[in-house]
Amino acid sequence: MTTTTHTTTHSSTQSTTTTATPPLVALAEDGTRQVRRRRRLAPGKRLPATRLVGPAAVLALWSVASAAGLLDPGAIPAPWTVLETGSRLWSAGTLPDDILTSLQRAATGFSIGLVVGILLALASGLTRTGEALIDGTVNLNRAIPTLGLIPLFILWLGIGETFKIAIIAIVVYIPIYLNTHAALSGIDSRFVELAEVQGLSKLRFIRQVVVPGALPGFFVGLRLGVTGSWLGLVVLEQINATSGLGYMMFQAQNYGQTDVILVGLVVYGIFGLISDSAVRLVERRVLSWRRTLSS
Repeated sequence: MTTTTHTTTHSSTQSTTTTATPPLVALAEDGTRQVRRRRRLAPGKRLPATRLVGPAAVLALWSVASAAGLLDPGAIPAPWTVLETGSRLWSAGTLPDDILTSLQRAATGFSIGLVVGILLALASGLTRTGEALIDGTVNLNRAIPTLGLIPLFILWLGIGETFKIAIIAIVVYIPIYLNTHAALSGIDSRFVELAEVQGLSKLRFIRQVVVPGALPGFFVGLRLGVTGSWLGLVVLEQINATSGLGYMMFQAQNYGQTDVILVGLVVYGIFGLISDSAVRLVERRVLSWRRTLSS
């Protein structure tokens, strides 16, 4: 009787142990244990400076094609020619002044567009009255090509700096508004009900529920706004301007200086990449609580 009970208990324990064995462990024909590795569907660990691989590959192809004589130097100068031209313009003091002027225009227009986009998104996303008054108007503005407003803004504001900054602000605020408003509208209603049950005030509700919920969409709009500010600046600086990178490129076009034009494009690309990387860095720090594919 005792032996039977022991055997039964041992069999039950063995059965339980066999059931708890992870499915990744299997027995081969010879009785040995083999471990099958689980397939990983995520992209994997982030490598440092991966976003520089693409530009570095383009630069390498450009250099090889120029050295092999596959590119017309008059149409596409070699990278070392562009570097030499940029060094010459920097030594002459022309390039630093143009860069400073462009940065001031872009920063002023971007700051105005950022503030306007956030305020309009909050007013439209948190109140039905604001949505009725703002959302349709912004979408109408989005449907109109922003650069098509240049002639009208010149008549309204003149051909000085004001109209350039105004156009950049419009280019910036639209993507910030759209993405922030979409993020606000997409907040789960259960969080709102929970805030009501907890008796949160309007201010605490915005700080603890609205802001964290809207941040992912806001950063998407912020990246688009940063890029848009540089794109708008390229065009605006070629309209009745006396300084700036766009003006330098426009003057180089009149004299057929392709190397100078490429210097301007390279500088625009560098500033665009730096600003986008800065936004990405802030986004990762602020949204470090999220577990996503990119993190």
